[in-house]
Amino acid sequence: MIKVIVADEIEASGLEPLSGNGAFKLVHVKNAEELAREIGDADALLVRSKTKVNASVIASGPKLRFLGRAGVGVDNIDVPSASKRGIVVANVPGGNTISAAEHTVALMLALSRNIPQSHASVRSGLWERSKFVGTELQGKALGLLGFGRIGREVAKRANAFEMRVSAHDPFVSEAHMKSNNVAPATFEKILSESDFISIHLPVTPETKNILNDAAFARMRPECRLINCARGELVDEAALIAALKARKIKGAALDVYRKEPPEKTELFALDGVILTPHLGASTEEAQVKVAYELSLSLKDFFQKGLVRNAVNLPSIDPELLEKGTPHIRLAEKLGRFIVQISEGGIQEIRVEYSGDFATALRNILTLTVVKGVLSKAMAEREINWISAIPIAQERGIRVDESATTESQDFTILLTVTVKTDRGTRSVSGTILSQGAPRVVRIDDLSVDVQPEGHLLVFTNVDRPGVVGFIGTILGENKINIAQFQVGRKTPGGEAVSILMVDSPIPAAVLEKIRAFPGITRTWLVSL
Repeated sequence: MIKVIVADEIEASGLEPLSGNGAFKLVHVKNAEELAREIGDADALLVRSKTKVNASVIASGPKLRFLGRAGVGVDNIDVPSASKRGIVVANVPGGNTISAAEHTVALMLALSRNIPQSHASVRSGLWERSKFVGTELQGKALGLLGFGRIGREVAKRANAFEMRVSAHDPFVSEAHMKSNNVAPATFEKILSESDFISIHLPVTPETKNILNDAAFARMRPECRLINCARGELVDEAALIAALKARKIKGAALDVYRKEPPEKTELFALDGVILTPHLGASTEEAQVKVAYELSLSLKDFFQKGLVRNAVNLPSIDPELLEKGTPHIRLAEKLGRFIVQISEGGIQEIRVEYSGDFATALRNILTLTVVKGVLSKAMAEREINWISAIPIAQERGIRVDESATTESQDFTILLTVTVKTDRGTRSVSGTILSQGAPRVVRIDDLSVDVQPEGHLLVFTNVDRPGVVGFIGTILGENKINIAQFQVGRKTPGGEAVSILMVDSPIPAAVLEKIRAFPGITRTWLVSL
């Protein structure tokens, strides 16, 4: 019998696939002491956010094969420690989508009609109708920052209110937005033209504090902000300043940098609505995540299937050993091309030339997609299981083709990304010693090792460019480890790739971009 420990308060009705199956024994624990007593012979552990599954807990369960999180975030689980043990860590990424979207709309309605404030006024014995005159949603402009699962559901509901919905998400194509009756927009347009702005972004170095003083300065005085995503996306001091200066009309927050939040000026400001991270807190959402997690656990133990794993699944050891260099190449090419592509991704095409086993091709295609998506979704663990479903979720088509012929190389792997702003391709191969190499960008031949910090730029092939690049990098103490130039004809278009020993500062990059003849520039980190 498979022993499953259930920690925290996981909805009992959602556990029916396990509780109604004689192959599983459910043991409920209430605290760390009970967990410590039971985990020694447990096969699986299911938790929400309260229980901390650290390295010590994992080490105490020598039989553990499955760790399940009834929710999205796995911050309370030591995933690296679990991976080292070969333990599958699974979550439920979509179980709270509707709940979070509805809470976003509820806060938007509460902001527009001053519901919490008027409620408090009546309860205090007042009758202040004129003080709480609101605004209708019909005809108002809603700007979405991020257009993933939750963003799409919010858009669907906002369209039902006959709002004018636009969205900014550099990793979603314009065609996919338009198919959902949403107008694609730049970040600046969202800020300057929206009556309501709702955030649905992951926290990455690029998105942290994305709404800062400069962003609030661009917003309309009538704009209202809703954040049900992550507290780190909003600079709290900037938000307070914008509200006090009446640069924006109001704000509704369900998430905070620190939870529970410390008392701030937000608590006393008019036009501010605060809720205690209730986005996923509905009866239905709790049942959904428990039920989906139960099915994942059941399929893992009874069918050997892994669903919604946040760490890499097990594959055939012999195939893994044979294909390791190819897998490394596929990952590098995926990460490389997404950093030199511009616009929302519509299609990822993987072409195999040479002798690739069919089973290996399947893994490599998943690895390419994983590499491409990892830049767009830094907050999620993209793996072989989740790569294709996430691509489909974002309206990205994935195609694969193969030929046994390869003119210049024994094997050649080509990745092409089509966006709403153009098409780019990159090709790579494996050297005899197993080292991956990038050998072509678009139709220009190069030869570079895809590692570390790379500066990639296109330019008119003429004297002075290479000398300028070497001089400016030298002046800024940036060492060039490798310099490759690809061109077809003298004086035509060329592509250059520099491997440098340290990151290139933004100020230096701007000087490079301003040099006559340099047409496009990208920093690639591998």
